[in-house]
Amino acid sequence: MSTYGLQSVFAPASVAVVGASPRERSLGRLVLRQLREGGFAGPVGLVNPHYREIDGMAAASRIDALGFAPELVVIAAPPQDVASVAAAAADIGARAAIVLTRDMGVGAGSHNAALEGVARPRGLRIVGPNCLGVIAPHANLFASFAAHRPVAGDLALISQSGAVAAGVLEWARPRGIGFSAVAALGDALDVDFADLLDHFAVDRHTRAILLYLEHVRDARKFLSAARAAARGKPVVVVKPGRHVRAPADAQTHIARLATPDAAYDAAFRRAGLLRVHALDELFAAAETLSHLGSVPGKRLAVLTNGAGTGMLALDRLVDLGGVPAMLSQATVETLDRTYPRGWSRRNPVDMLGDADGERYFAGMQALLADPDNDAVLAMHVPTALSQPQDAASAVVRTLEARAASGARKPTLAVWMGGDAQALSTLNDAGVPTYATEAEAVRGFMYLVRHREAQQALMETPPSLPQDFVVDSDAAQAVVADALAAGQEWLEPEAVARLLAAYGIAFAPSLPARDADEAVRIAAPLLEDGGMVAVKLLSPDIVHKSDVDGVRLNLGSAESVRAAAEDIVHRAHAHRPGARIDGVLVQPMVLRPKAREVIAGIADDATFGPVVVFGRGGTAVEVIDDKALALPPLDLRLAKELIGRTRVSRVLKAYRDVPAADGDALALLLVKLAQLAADIPAVRELDINPLLVDADGVVALDARVAVAPSRQLHRGRGHPRFAILPYPKEWERSITLADGREAFVRPVRPEDDAMFRAFFARVSAEDLRLRFFRAVRDFSHDFIARLVQLDYARSMALVAIDAASGEMLGAVRLLADANFDRGEYGIMVRSDLKGAGIGWRLMEAMIEVAHWLGLNLIEGQVLRENSTMLSMCRHLGFTVVPDPEDATVMLVTLPVGEGR
Repeated sequence: MSTYGLQSVFAPASVAVVGASPRERSLGRLVLRQLREGGFAGPVGLVNPHYREIDGMAAASRIDALGFAPELVVIAAPPQDVASVAAAAADIGARAAIVLTRDMGVGAGSHNAALEGVARPRGLRIVGPNCLGVIAPHANLFASFAAHRPVAGDLALISQSGAVAAGVLEWARPRGIGFSAVAALGDALDVDFADLLDHFAVDRHTRAILLYLEHVRDARKFLSAARAAARGKPVVVVKPGRHVRAPADAQTHIARLATPDAAYDAAFRRAGLLRVHALDELFAAAETLSHLGSVPGKRLAVLTNGAGTGMLALDRLVDLGGVPAMLSQATVETLDRTYPRGWSRRNPVDMLGDADGERYFAGMQALLADPDNDAVLAMHVPTALSQPQDAASAVVRTLEARAASGARKPTLAVWMGGDAQALSTLNDAGVPTYATEAEAVRGFMYLVRHREAQQALMETPPSLPQDFVVDSDAAQAVVADALAAGQEWLEPEAVARLLAAYGIAFAPSLPARDADEAVRIAAPLLEDGGMVAVKLLSPDIVHKSDVDGVRLNLGSAESVRAAAEDIVHRAHAHRPGARIDGVLVQPMVLRPKAREVIAGIADDATFGPVVVFGRGGTAVEVIDDKALALPPLDLRLAKELIGRTRVSRVLKAYRDVPAADGDALALLLVKLAQLAADIPAVRELDINPLLVDADGVVALDARVAVAPSRQLHRGRGHPRFAILPYPKEWERSITLADGREAFVRPVRPEDDAMFRAFFARVSAEDLRLRFFRAVRDFSHDFIARLVQLDYARSMALVAIDAASGEMLGAVRLLADANFDRGEYGIMVRSDLKGAGIGWRLMEAMIEVAHWLGLNLIEGQVLRENSTMLSMCRHLGFTVVPDPEDATVMLVTLPVGEGR
């Protein structure tokens, strides 16, 4: 239901509390007190059949006896009464309920099931049960039993834990940090993180969103909402459970590397969220985000009256990936004229221990004007010669002078010693303050990471190579045959065929039932000085090295025979119940300057398939150098995945070792992601070792687990991907009115250049009709927003000339958060009007709306755009004037079941 009814949660016209009692610690009584003392302007009612009044307020015996219909109901009734109270509230017009009651149970027959059974059919939104409540300071709504009421601000806090939410509020109170809203979800029977992310993404009071999250139930819904929110606002998340191990039944190295927390980390990264690892870090992020906007880069300048503290700050900055700013020559010369001899003349700018307010003013003025830094950290260390209040006032005076001229640069502060007056001066001026230099630098890096996350969401990948062709039909046949035979692991020959279908080089492996056959297979490979490897062949022993089941660099028939016999003997001795099918004989791949890495696919219980990359070999789990990414992947995402590992440094050139082929390695990861998209039955794919050097990549060993595909995520598209992959099913060929052939397909992230060329052939007048304003420049961010799609809630189709490959036109459909309505936009190249392109694209768009399950398509068309209005009428759209803008017509088309 997403954002439906959430306005009634955060800005209701009236509220009723059901279940308050005279007991001092009654939750209902505490909420009632907060509502009344918090200044809520609308009617507040009290319902309790056992008392006529509580705290001087009259109580109604039933909710329908209040005398008004409450828009929001706060329920603190016993568990067995909650469902009936909710039903009665909805029946008289309530739109939402906050359920504080605990111990509602789970599953069929529980009180929670009864509550859901009455709320969902009536369209009643539920926050909770078992929650702290909801706070919306801008509406003076304090429907919560939190200890204190926070001031109004621009941070939205969404917490799965009431205790954490209460703790954040208490931390924020003495610091003057305000909130646009606070919501504790508790059991999250109905309203969840995705719903609230959608709500706060467009909330005018909210500038940044803070999340405390323990688990996600609907991964696809969460990621779609999180990505949409993070495009416009910083979203910071803290999640416990970082050291939970992989499931006990994980058999491959890949599966063991893909711990649940690593999958969550990959999901947060993909959605553009900033992850922190503790509440104090969340607090630091809140401190920074509540005062500062974004930063243009990661160069930080430090102004201090103590060299040591400034140097510690820069050390921590480098640790976290920031860059110490260099002082421009103009800045050095300016400060040389102002400061006494002995000042540092570099970053950190040490003004010496006797620095007064005038030195702070001069230093801040110079650093804020210096183009060679992106932000300034002002620090003060108490000395007998310093005045913390004078220094703080000088910093504020400088910032006010800059703001008056329209120039702003992020400024952070550390006033050691905690002088209350100085801290108040800085905080009142919007300067975030920190107890230590480490906290301040960490706060600065949150701003940097947010900017980088925004850039990543806007980046477009390079085009895939022309030879990126896969034989998905052959690969699917391999897996289907294995499933039909009841296999859980593919046979070695089947693994080779599967990888070959995706163009992944794999060292050939030949099965031998016994030592004699191993010698016969090895004979031609040993000619002319060749060498072979002999490995255990057993469907029950995943890790051959566990039973010493690998022999390398064998150069004679005798060594092959001895290795095969010993491997089989050891396997029987160590795993007496395992099936031993013999050995594999493999030619030795000698690439002396190759690096061993691991790559593959794991299956996460929450997010489904994940692509894993890291350091390879037998000790991969001990080294634990890995990174995960949610598919689908493109080349940019694949390279970013590689870059997050330590082994990526070894892939670069050093001494006499040339750099490994990073493009080939990234392409292999893209192929694995495509394999996961094409074949949902592949549950684990472990390539280890994978050799990579200047000549490319080759897999030496691989294991593939398969199982019948199960639906993991609700809705359309791939049954197991948390992020919908490219919807190939919408590709089609069409014939235009002039007889030419065109290809229609969904827009892809790499279409940046094609869109840019298209817009060059659209007239200024047509651009004005489409965008309702003159468009003179198509920035990278503008184009990126058109080609970076979340196929779960938005779709764009592009028509491409079959002969030339040129873009002819495109249509776009964006669903609202409730999947009720979709807004469309369309544009055709100016020199191709009348060729039927727009009509065919509109027809395809209507089909997409059906596929998404929307009820209505809507759009805005300038009244003067007669061509578009005529086409809409012919397609069945209703066309009416916009009551708020005489120059615009509103067009709507029902596409639900009744159409």
